[in-house]
Amino acid sequence: MDIAALITWVVTALGGFYMLGTWIQRGGIRQQESGTSRLPAPAVFGHFALAAIGLVVWIIYVVADKTALAWTSFGLLLPVALLGFVMLARWIPVYRDRATAGAPPAAATVQTGEATVPAERHFPLAVVLAHGLLAVASLVLVLLTALGIGGS
Repeated sequence: MDIAALITWVVTALGGFYMLGTWIQRGGIRQQESGTSRLPAPAVFGHFALAAIGLVVWIIYVVADKTALAWTSFGLLLPVALLGFVMLARWIPVYRDRATAGAPPAAATVQTGEATVPAERHFPLAVVLAHGLLAVASLVLVLLTALGIGGS
């Protein structure tokens, strides 16, 4: 079960890394001053940093098989999940605006016409959904492994 958790966590991280790159590339950091982006930079980077640290701890756990490391990873995942849910809640209105207004053209810049488009508006729905579902699966698998259920 520890390897299954590792695989789901890595795939989740790939989706998260894609969204982070998209957010940075589309001006998410610059939009902090204007308030255009609905995702606060501390939440974005805190989510990323805690998830990355937790993944490193989980990799060490898979190698060392020390229960304390499994629980440490789980403990790190809790604030990661909380930040993820906060960002999801702030992203949903941006997605709804995109769905009603139509997606901007692929060549659109951060500035479109008179209004500035939030950087997170460019997140593909499939990536957001896959990232969230895999994150929940990772959290459950890490918990079950830490509890000793399913073997390691």
